[in-house]
Parts: sequence; C-alpha cells; structure tokens
Amino acid sequence: MKGMTPLLALICVLAGLYAGVATAADSASTGQYLAIAGDCVACHTAPGGKPFAGGLPVPTPIGTIIATNITPSKTAGIGNYTEQQFSDALRRGIRADGARLYPAMPYTAYARLSDDDVHALYAWFMHDVSPVDTAPTPTRLPFPFNIRLSMAAWNLLFLDSKPFTPDPGKSADWNRGAYLVRGLAHCSTCHTPRNLLMAEQSSRELAGGDVGTWHAPNITSDANSGIGGWSESDLVAYMKLGHATGRAQAAGPMAEAVDNSLQHLTAADLQAIATYLKTVPAQHDPVDTRAVDSWGAASDELDSLRGVALPSDPNKMTGAQLYDGYCASCHQAQGQGSFDGGLPSLFHNTATGRTHTNNLVMVILDGIRWPADGSDVHMPGFAQTLTDQQVATLGSYLIKHYGNPAAAISVDQVKTLRAGGAPSHLVLLARLALVVVVLLLVAIIAMLMRRKRQKARRAGHD
Repeated sequence: MKGMTPLLALICVLAGLYAGVATAADSASTGQYLAIAGDCVACHTAPGGKPFAGGLPVPTPIGTIIATNITPSKTAGIGNYTEQQFSDALRRGIRADGARLYPAMPYTAYARLSDDDVHALYAWFMHDVSPVDTAPTPTRLPFPFNIRLSMAAWNLLFLDSKPFTPDPGKSADWNRGAYLVRGLAHCSTCHTPRNLLMAEQSSRELAGGDVGTWHAPNITSDANSGIGGWSESDLVAYMKLGHATGRAQAAGPMAEAVDNSLQHLTAADLQAIATYLKTVPAQHDPVDTRAVDSWGAASDELDSLRGVALPSDPNKMTGAQLYDGYCASCHQAQGQGSFDGGLPSLFHNTATGRTHTNNLVMVILDGIRWPADGSDVHMPGFAQTLTDQQVATLGSYLIKHYGNPAAAISVDQVKTLRAGGAPSHLVLLARLALVVVVLLLVAIIAMLMRRKRQKARRAGHD
C-alpha cells in the first residue's frame, strides 16, 4: 500500500474484508443448494431427529448401515475434518480416521463433483449447519463385511475417481444435466442394477434397480421400458410436483427424493436433468411390448356386485368387491381418477403398467403422499386393513383391468414385501467364498510342501 493515504489504505482493507465475507457467504449459500441437490438430509436424518445428526438405519443386502452424524460437532460429527478429509470422505469413501465407508454412501457418484462444489459444501456444513453432539450407534455388519479395509479392494475394482469432464460436443444444458444426474443427484445409485458384489452395472446404466422393497424403474430413453415417450416438460413436472399427469406418480424413496431435493432445484437445473435423461442410451426389456404408461382403459365390474352379499371370509372377496370397498371412492368406479385430477387414473399409469409389480404392492400397503405440490394429497396405506390374500387379489384386479396383462402379483410376494423384503444371501455367499479361498490356499501350500519333501528325498538318494 506504498503511496496510499491512510484513509485510502483503510478503505482498501475494509473492501478486502467485505469481499472475503461476501465470498464466504456466497460459498455457504451455494453449499446449501448443493446439499439439497445431493439429498444429504434423506439418509443422514433419522425420523424425528435433528438435521444431519445421523442415526437412520439403512437396510442393505449385507446388513443394516447406520447413517453417521455429519454436523460440525467436534465430538460426534465432522467438526474436526479438514477440507481435504471432507473431500476424501465425499469423493473417495475414506473417513478422517482412515477407515473406509460403505457405498451405501454414494461416494461413487460424488466422486464426479468439482473442487469448487466440494469447497462450497464444506463451507456450508462447517459454518451453517447446527452441531449435534450425539453420536449414533455405530454400524455393525456381520463378518466378513465388518472388515472395512475390504472396501479398498472394492474401490480398486469399481470406483471411478475422475471428476466430471464436460463433453465439448454437447450443450451447456446437457453437460449441467449430466453433472447433476451422474454426480450430486446420484440417480444411478437407485436406478442402476447392481452385480453380485453390489457394484453398479455400468453397461445397464439407469435400467432400473431394487431399493429395498421398492423398484427404481428404468429411466433411460427407451420408448417402452423407460421415459423415451415422455416430454421434457413431463419429466420436469414429475421432479417438481411428484407426478406427471397420465404417466406416473412418485412413491416410496422417489417421493422422498422429490420432497427433500428435486422440488427445490431451480427450473434451469430441472430442465438440464430432463435434457440429459432424454439422451441416456436406451435399455429395453423385451417384456415391454408397448410403453408402460399406455396400458389399460376405463372399465368396471359393477354388474358382479349387484345383489351379491360379501363373503363371511374376507380372503374370499373378489377383486371387484375390494376395489369397490377401498378404491372406487377416490379413483372412481372405472379407475379414471378423481374429478379434479388430484388423484391419478389407474390406467395409463406406470404403477399398473410395469411387469415389475413390487411398487404397486407397496403403494397398496404403505400408501402415497405428494407433499411437494403443496396439497398433501395422499393415498392411505392398507397394511393394517387388508390381508396378504386381499392385497394380492386387489392388485391382480388392478393389473387385469387397468394395467399390463403380462404382470402378476402373488400372495407370497405380498407376504415377503410386508415383512421387509426377501432375505439376502450375500453374507453366506461371502463366507463360503472365503472358505473356498482358504481351502485353495491350504491345498496350494500342501502341494508346495509335498514337492519340497519329494525334492529333498531325491537329493538324499543322490
């Protein structure tokens, strides 16, 4: 500041301080938006708990993973993390203490984040999130998955740690959408099927995957199995409101994603996501002989109800009787939906048009809410009202009249989903694999020792 008057020097210093404060504020504001886009709150906040304090149990095929506290608490959260340690956890799955994270935390997607976005996230979490000094119960998985170091080998096989690189041959809108879908929004975490080692099958990107008892559907550009027949405005409406008229409505984990994340994104970002999704290479399921949202038509079986008494055994009720008793008052007699359009038609609806019917069963059991559109329109769940047989009968009726005739719902399927899904055999398979490896090593060592002894005997005879 040589040559400056004291007043001018003071002005420059104050201007510099203001710029620093403004930059920090902008970074924090950006960080909050990025945290919303990444839907961090969904996994790191337990029902009724404080934001980002962790404790949410996340069921996985290898056991239940307990979400960690990611508030800036120095005793229970990430308050002692440096920015580099934060980046390593976010993009490489490595905690500050060097322990490995499980890919239930989608670091395989967050690896694509830019340095600037990681910096903004770090600034927001450290300065604007309220610290919570309560540590959740640690994750305790069964052997061998409790050996976190094994994730180092998993990462070598399946983690692509390269940040997102824009495609110069695509528009800025497309590149922004690709960055969000592949990175922050981590769409592939749910919508891409996984292999036996629980890694995403990159050759089937966004072709559909199971999320506990729910099924995240195909969202590739295929006209029948995916969203190829949807317009970009349909996709934007679905992400913003939780439903696209005449096509689908969000339920289960997707409804949470809309409520916590997608509805809060800017119109430009929603448009960018839609632009990108429309170009994702098509993944076709041969069973989908027409678009999954084009099946069915208005119909009823009212004639079968007139003058017929309900059976004394509820499990012997017909699909028409169950529909009349539990569905028709809202979806109308022929499944055409409510008069005001608030409740959807049951035909031309992906819920009844897919051959994968878990979501239809889960909607009947758990219901559905659409808080994103401000009306809180919802469908009640009937898990406490209907038996497994009744749910299977009702679901089959809905498919027959309003959906894909190639689909099916069984009593065993309903029973399994009501219980939380089919048990996983990954732990048993992993243990068997370890036994096989150990036996092979023992056999190899024994063979080498035997050869050594034979060589020694031959040398003695010589």
